[in-house]
Amino acid sequence: MNSSKKGGLIVLFILGMSIFGYSQYASASQIGISVTQSELLSENEKGAEYNIELQFENPSLLILTSGTTEFFVIADEQMVGKGQLEPFTVQPLDSTHVKGIFHTDSDGKDVQSVKITGVTKYDAFFTSIDIPFVYYPTEEQAREFIHQD
Repeated sequence: MNSSKKGGLIVLFILGMSIFGYSQYASASQIGISVTQSELLSENEKGAEYNIELQFENPSLLILTSGTTEFFVIADEQMVGKGQLEPFTVQPLDSTHVKGIFHTDSDGKDVQSVKITGVTKYDAFFTSIDIPFVYYPTEEQAREFIHQD
C-alpha cells in the first residue's frame, strides 16, 4: 500500500472518529432525568432537608462517569434550594438511580412552577463533557420538594 493510500485511510479514520464522537456527545446531551423518590429528613424555621433519588437515562453509546453533581431547586424563577448528588456511572443505553440530599429555604406558599437544574461533568474516554440538565417535576413532586400544604 503506498503512502498516499495510508494517509487517506488515516484521514478517513480520524474523520469517522470525529463524527462518531460528536454524535455521541449530542446523544449524551439528551440524557433523561426523572425523580424516583424524595423524602423529608428534617424541617425547621430556616428550611428543610430532603433525600432525593433521580434516575439518569443514557441514550448514548458512551459509558458516562460523573463526579459529585451540584443542582438547584428553582421555584417561580427564584432559587429556593440546592443540593448534591453522589458520583455515579451510567452504562451505554442504560439508566441508573442516583441519591443525593438537598436543602430548601422556602415555605412553598403559592408556588406556581418548580424546576431542578444543574450541570453534570461526565468523564468519557479521554475527555470530559459538561452537560446541563433541567427537570420539571410533576405538581405532586414539586409540593414535596418545597413542602407545600
